[in-house]
Amino acid sequence: MPMTAAPSYDDLPALLTLMTGDEKHAPSATSTLDAIWVLYDRVLRVSPATADDPDRDRFVLSKGHGPMAYYAVLAAKGFIDRDALRSFGQDGSILGHHPDGRLIPGVEIGSGSLGHGLGIALGMVLGLRARRSRARVWCLVGDAELEEGSNWEAVQLAGRLALGGLTAVAIDNRSSADGWPGGIAQRFETEGWTGVTVDGRSHADLEAGYAGATAGRPHVVVALVDATDGK
Repeated sequence: MPMTAAPSYDDLPALLTLMTGDEKHAPSATSTLDAIWVLYDRVLRVSPATADDPDRDRFVLSKGHGPMAYYAVLAAKGFIDRDALRSFGQDGSILGHHPDGRLIPGVEIGSGSLGHGLGIALGMVLGLRARRSRARVWCLVGDAELEEGSNWEAVQLAGRLALGGLTAVAIDNRSSADGWPGGIAQRFETEGWTGVTVDGRSHADLEAGYAGATAGRPHVVVALVDATDGK
């Protein structure tokens, strides 16, 4: 599908409809749509032309269930062909029910097993720090996914190491089993992170939240949305 104009957020609903079939985890996908779009449209220093640049910004989708929003944004931004969305989840397609970093241009890791992405993102930041790279790493997690203990090991270590350059984006669609007394951001802040809670549908609020990251501490942006999915 040829691109006739600059990509727009308004393109995304039509791109999402190209992906059909089972295992779409549609609420999980739509709950992340705005957060991912604002990252790729306004924040991340990465493009199809720089997807292999060692100093590119990295985006890690830890919440790999329901990657439809991710695929739609990648297609809108030119990382993958828009017509490829029609093959979502089919035999032989690069667009699986979980994203695969070995197959999809612009995708950094294979994800879908919840609880792994934040630890991977932490390792990326450590590697970039060792190379004295200015690249930043952004990791999107879900509120229910945060019930996986491996996340909190990563949160604790990142805080102790003062890993500026690492930002977690926590989609809070109120799907965790036990909830988060005091709020998700407070849990991160206790471990030495900076944190902010924003309207996960407001692009201005998301952009401002992302801009709150500092050089000397990891940062979390908690994006509140209404959709529920359980991941």
